[in-house]
Amino acid sequence: MLKKLTLAVLATVSTAALADINVGVSVAATGPAASLGIPEKNTFALLPTTIGGQKVNYIILDDATDPTAATKNIKKLISENKVDVVVGSSTTPSSLAMMDVAVENETPLISMAGSAIVVEPMDAKRQWVFKTAQNDAHMATALVQHMTDKNVQTVAFVGFADAYGEGWYKEFAKIAEARKLKIVASERYQRNDTSVTGQILKIISAKPDAILIGGAGTPAALPQKALKEKGYKGLIYQTHGVANNDFLRVGGKDVEGAFLPVGPMVVAAQLPNDNPVKKSAMEYVTKYEAANGKGSVSSFGGHAWDAGVLLQNAIPVALKKAKPGTVEFRRALREALENTKNVAGAHGIFNLTPNDHQGFDQRARVMVTIENNTWKLLK
Repeated sequence: MLKKLTLAVLATVSTAALADINVGVSVAATGPAASLGIPEKNTFALLPTTIGGQKVNYIILDDATDPTAATKNIKKLISENKVDVVVGSSTTPSSLAMMDVAVENETPLISMAGSAIVVEPMDAKRQWVFKTAQNDAHMATALVQHMTDKNVQTVAFVGFADAYGEGWYKEFAKIAEARKLKIVASERYQRNDTSVTGQILKIISAKPDAILIGGAGTPAALPQKALKEKGYKGLIYQTHGVANNDFLRVGGKDVEGAFLPVGPMVVAAQLPNDNPVKKSAMEYVTKYEAANGKGSVSSFGGHAWDAGVLLQNAIPVALKKAKPGTVEFRRALREALENTKNVAGAHGIFNLTPNDHQGFDQRARVMVTIENNTWKLLK
């Protein structure tokens, strides 16, 4: 009897030791933000399948750039797949839509979207939400600095009519005002619009020195194409939401000369050797291009990689407190993520706190221009 009991205990311990960690993923692999979601999806194939001695499963769903579908995905991942953490989504509207479900189920959510609103202002809901993409406010500071260095005095804005566009306008307007830049026009358009002629004509009539396009992915090329078609000669700026090769392909010669802030990973090979992010950025670039072809890497896949970096750091800490598949483990994982310190990702150095669930500083951004259909680091 004692022998049987001992064997039963050993079996239980063995089962616990081999419990899988389930990571749910929702990305925009199709729809208007597919140029963001596809490299993110590809990146999960590069992440480790064992962390802290535990097997890790990645369950990946496509939300088609639809917040409603993203909500359905996170519900399914939590209720059916019993995930310990969710990574997603590619866009700000979908990430915001997933937030309530994450909180209700005490499941950490790591967003790959750009807007600061995903993690700010910190409240009971956002305590469960983290993000790997640089905040729009962070990037806007670098962008406004470049404008003032170029003696820009008046600027116009045209951006998405959603949380991404509004978030960018809010942060940009705040910094622009502080730096004495006058915003002379502000327009919006939908991600799936095929024409923005009306908005562009209004903007050009305001005669701005520069124009900021607050869009992401390939739909952000539309306003710049329209500006070139109408003969606009001023400076054109884009956000870090366009930093992939699909944008360059769709924009072609019309996006040449645009300025934008990006994560250092985008131009990793051009970084000086003493840049603190170069080593970690090059690791991702090398692995992604080995799997998907030279020149295939994009900023957005880097955000998925960095979600993996955060989990590789936090999971071993959480495992010391609880077993995967339990609310105690999810709580421990949330706490471990929140206390991440000096962890190098593809886009920057993470230092998270209870009030900062993004954790990047100025090392997570550089300014580039588009030259000869590629990204060129501005010195």
